Order: sequence, then structure tokens, then C-alpha cells
Amino acid sequence: MYLWIKAFHIMAVVTWFAGLFYLPRLFVYHAMSEDQPSRDRFKIMERKLYRGIMLPSMVATLGLGVWLLTLQPAWMQQGWMHAKLTLVALLVIYHFICGAQLRRFANDSNTRSHVFYRWFNEAPVLGLVGVVLLVVLKPF
Repeated sequence: MYLWIKAFHIMAVVTWFAGLFYLPRLFVYHAMSEDQPSRDRFKIMERKLYRGIMLPSMVATLGLGVWLLTLQPAWMQQGWMHAKLTLVALLVIYHFICGAQLRRFANDSNTRSHVFYRWFNEAPVLGLVGVVLLVVLKPF
């Protein structure tokens, strides 16, 4: 049973990260758009990505992760797991910050430039690198 849960956890993580990488990229293009049809199109794309893909995959990632921890409780005694969970918490916060940015765009109240979103788009990369290195290497 453990390997099945792990496999579905990995699939949920991949899906969640696809959204974490793509939504801020949509924000870049949305911030650059100059016509109303483009802005309306980005609003629809952003909403569908966030609510239809990112939110369910984040919930699945977290739920399956908790399930894995109940099957391997000794991991909670290891430092790498605490570091990983800290990064996961930061990624959840980033996810909800993306949701707040989405609402700003939906209300036509975004004040940030496409350059801001280009930098904002890099944060989940750091999280992914950290999580993968911690899980694979288990350094402490």
C-alpha cells in the first residue's frame, strides 16, 4: 500500500508544481497585456488553473503526504523531514499568495509589473530544489 500512496503523492506534487510554475508565468503575460480581450482571457485561464488544477493537487499532495507520514512515523524524528516540511509550508503560503494575486488581476487592481512576476515566478524553483535534495539525500 505504501508504494501506491507514494506514487500518487509524487503525481500530485508534479501536478501542483506545474501550476506553481505556470500561474506566475500567466501573471507575467497578464501584466504585459494591453487589450481587454487578452486580459479577460488571462483571467479565465488563471482562475481555471488555480481552482481546477492547483488547489485539488495541493490538497492531494498534503493529504497523501500526511498519510505517508502516518505509515513512516520515524521520519518525524529526522531533521531532513522537518526542513522539508518547512519548505512545504512555505510553498503552501506561496500558493495562497498566488491566489491573492489572481484576485487582484480578477478585480483589475494589479499594480505590479511583469518584471516583478518574472522574479516571483522563480520562488517555487527554489522550493522544489530544496525538497527534492532533502528527500533524496536525507542529509541530517
